[in-house]
Amino acid sequence: MTPARRALPLTMFSRPRLVRHEIRDPRWTLPDLRIALLSDLHVCQPWTPVTALDRIVAATNALGADMILLPGDFIADRNLPARSVPAARIVRALAPLSAPLGVAAVMGNHDWWDCRLSQETQFRRNSVVEAFEGSAIALLSNRSIRIGHGAGFWLVGLDSQRALRRRGHPGLHDPDTAFAGVTDDAPAILMAHEPDYFAAADPRAFLQISGHTHGGQINLGGWRPLTPSSHGCRYGWGHVEEGGRHLIVSGGIGYSGIPLRLFQAPEITLVTLRSGR
Repeated sequence: MTPARRALPLTMFSRPRLVRHEIRDPRWTLPDLRIALLSDLHVCQPWTPVTALDRIVAATNALGADMILLPGDFIADRNLPARSVPAARIVRALAPLSAPLGVAAVMGNHDWWDCRLSQETQFRRNSVVEAFEGSAIALLSNRSIRIGHGAGFWLVGLDSQRALRRRGHPGLHDPDTAFAGVTDDAPAILMAHEPDYFAAADPRAFLQISGHTHGGQINLGGWRPLTPSSHGCRYGWGHVEEGGRHLIVSGGIGYSGIPLRLFQAPEITLVTLRSGR
């Protein structure tokens, strides 16, 4: 009788490391802010199962962050050799996430591309959107909310820039609509699934938080050949500063295309904002 294989090879894929970034900026005059990021979950069997997500949610809560952000891609890439998990089940697993300033999310490209309901309804409906409608997690699709931290700041969310490109459309992101609710000069943080919007040099947000790239999934000394970006590795992973603005790109949790990460482990990302330089 052949002995059963140990579960280690599968559970390794869904045990993320903790990656920390600290940003000091004179425009941030509010008390220190700690933001936990869970990006690109791509929940599926066997690579990132719901049981692993339960552990990841508990580990994220244990960080004691002021706010938790979910920068998109909750469902699995249909090209991945895996069994998908319904969006409603994923959002139920995320429901225990808790932070004093709340939990917010944006949509990713795969949340549109690989949603069967979207395909069947010509993108008029979406299972991820509908799952979040009954959740305490705020889904920011081209809209902003005011966060009461110190004197307050704005959290702005963009819908996916790549969502409908396969159908010849420019994307579902609408920055002007997203920022329309920003009514004063309090600092603004932008959450956008794809990091490429950072190249637009939009001055309305001093910090952009993104995912999408998975850090390339393969990292060969900083060369990330599989990075899905129009800018190559420029926005592939980590903290990028250009023109006085900041970008954080989380390496995320799950997989796209192939269930492989080489020198780019799954991660929970913790960003600390402080005043100063």
